[in-house]
Amino acid sequence: MTTTTRRTRIAALGAALLLPLAATACSSEETGPATAPSMDSSPSMEASPSMESSPSTDAAMGGEPFGAACAEVPTDGEGSVEGMADDPVATAASNNPLLSTLVTAVGEAGLGDTLNSQEAITVFAPTNEAFEAVDPETMDAAMGDPTGLLTDVLTAHVVPERLSPEMLAGEHETLNGEQMVMVEGSGEEFTVNGEAMVVCGDVQTANATVYLIDQVLLPAS
Repeated sequence: MTTTTRRTRIAALGAALLLPLAATACSSEETGPATAPSMDSSPSMEASPSMESSPSTDAAMGGEPFGAACAEVPTDGEGSVEGMADDPVATAASNNPLLSTLVTAVGEAGLGDTLNSQEAITVFAPTNEAFEAVDPETMDAAMGDPTGLLTDVLTAHVVPERLSPEMLAGEHETLNGEQMVMVEGSGEEFTVNGEAMVVCGDVQTANATVYLIDQVLLPAS
């Protein structure tokens, strides 16, 4: 065998050995990125059910009003349950015919702006019938002293936070500063200070939760 022929066969054999290796390398480079799971198979944040189904934190406070006297609340207009929800509490009460005596007393005491400007309060609102049950002398004395006795009585009906029915039972401070209000009961039956009954509860206004009661909360002495 000549030297030239031998060199030719060695070169051909080398090419035959190197060609499969080169093909394997090329195949690995082309298919490598396509099979990488770390980037393409990661879950999308937009599809995450935990983010899409999370409950809103802006849910409105309060449920449906309860109590026998709720049937006497107007069914439409500004004095209705829906209408009262649009206004601050003193304004809302002025549109409800069940609370006209309370509104007059609040006006005499000059507390309308004070109540309307509160951010979140609970008001135990005596109905007209509740005021009618107060001894006339006591009522005259209160109305004759608007910035003293009358203000003391009215502010003892206001708690400086919104209380849902689930939060209602217990002892609560009032805007009076000296008198507390004690609520007992659960569900849809509550008494206030041992005597007054909630006759229409969980009525919402723009800044207050209102519980209509059948007696005026008077000082113990």
